Amino acid sequence: MDMKRREFLGGLMSGVVVAASAAALHPNKSWAEASKATSNAGTRNLAITKRVIEVNGKAADVFGLLQPDGTVGLTLDAEAAFDVALSNQGGEATLIHWHGLAPPWNMDGVPDNPAALLKANETRRYTFPVGSGGTHWMHAHTLQEQNLLAAPLIVRTADDRQRDEQEVVVLLHDFSFTPAEELLAKLKGSSSGHGMDHSAMMQSMASNMQGQMSGTAMPGMAAMDLNDIEYDAYLANDRTLDDPEVFTVESGGRVRLRIINGATATAFTIDTGTLTGQLIAVDGQLVQPISGNRFPISMGQRLDIRLELPKSPDAHPILALREGTDHRTGVILAPSGTKVAKVTPRGTEPGPVVGLDLEQRLAAVAPLPTRLADRRFELNLTGNMSGYEWRIEGGDGLDVREGERIGVVMRNMSMMSHPMHLHGHHFQVVDIGGKAFGGAVRDTVLVPPMGSVSVVFDASNPGRWPLHCHHLYHMASGMMSFVAYA
Repeated sequence: MDMKRREFLGGLMSGVVVAASAAALHPNKSWAEASKATSNAGTRNLAITKRVIEVNGKAADVFGLLQPDGTVGLTLDAEAAFDVALSNQGGEATLIHWHGLAPPWNMDGVPDNPAALLKANETRRYTFPVGSGGTHWMHAHTLQEQNLLAAPLIVRTADDRQRDEQEVVVLLHDFSFTPAEELLAKLKGSSSGHGMDHSAMMQSMASNMQGQMSGTAMPGMAAMDLNDIEYDAYLANDRTLDDPEVFTVESGGRVRLRIINGATATAFTIDTGTLTGQLIAVDGQLVQPISGNRFPISMGQRLDIRLELPKSPDAHPILALREGTDHRTGVILAPSGTKVAKVTPRGTEPGPVVGLDLEQRLAAVAPLPTRLADRRFELNLTGNMSGYEWRIEGGDGLDVREGERIGVVMRNMSMMSHPMHLHGHHFQVVDIGGKAFGGAVRDTVLVPPMGSVSVVFDASNPGRWPLHCHHLYHMASGMMSFVAYA
């Protein structure tokens, strides 16, 4: 294992000590209340906590990221600074990554890159420009992320605050009563028929697989691997559809959904049902609006969807359909006094395979300035289920200089999708499967099996920034690299 990867994985595993079983119940506001919270000037206090929630009728000890009044996560103003005092009351050393923001490198939140883990009972202050606005989130960059150490981080612009619309924040997660380190150990000990080296298949398959995979295999070839963990539950704002969050909305009003896929290993499709939504932003960055009622979202990604509600007393489920199975989760939008019908956690058909059909249609409202790349990297994403090892080949020398335009081609030579996330920057998607176009500006892009995606970004934030798969267990098994400034 090369030194860079060893350094990172050491930090990843250093925060997975199991907490004492006597986790305190830490009350928090409902997510509906939290979504209405407004930002205040001055330093904001945020605590890593332990709390107890109910999942499938059983108590679950999980983490939280709460303000002193119980508000979940943070809602900030784009015009203000990010000024947060983060205190660790969770009993374990950990660190928080501000996903979607571009802080100075020493405040990024990846263990020992360069900051040390935040010890139990330690407080650390973070100050930097918050950025231009958007739907972001924050999470541990350790296996603790699996145990709900994540929360929304919403940055609202002056225009956002003046609009006559209700904001509804939804954080999706996959949940297991089995500790994350045990889940990873099971994956590494698994063969279960997926033992072939998919990288070796690339040459024979590449010419026959262009664009989005359908999820079915060619004759004699292995099927696409959609899900490698069967979870105990799928959550929206800490709750299953057996007891979903119900947001009181105005009949005939306008709603802006801010949806965050905080799941560690699960892709979803957002289903707005009978409501037609307008997708207006991805990863906190505005896109030219796209209408529809189904929108895919991979791990680490965010979607802003605007809904115009009909003048009726009807409730409207907003569902997240798990890729490849009939599991689902979600929230309910309902006018006051509406009787809400039960929605089951299992649907009648599998959720769609998440691919790049929507990505190919996206166009940034504020694209990067047109410019030739000063430096270009070609990366191969490799791995297989046998031994559960994942790699970024060609990723050991991503050395850049400040001020350069950087191009990165990512080719997936495995049979699992990889949502690739770059810290500290936003990139523009400029090519899918060899077809150039001016796509979305974002920070996390899906690269499907046997597919390729090219992005460009400007090297404007010096540091040593992780580029990794946002499938937690792929990252923990080696699928990450660093963009390092000279």
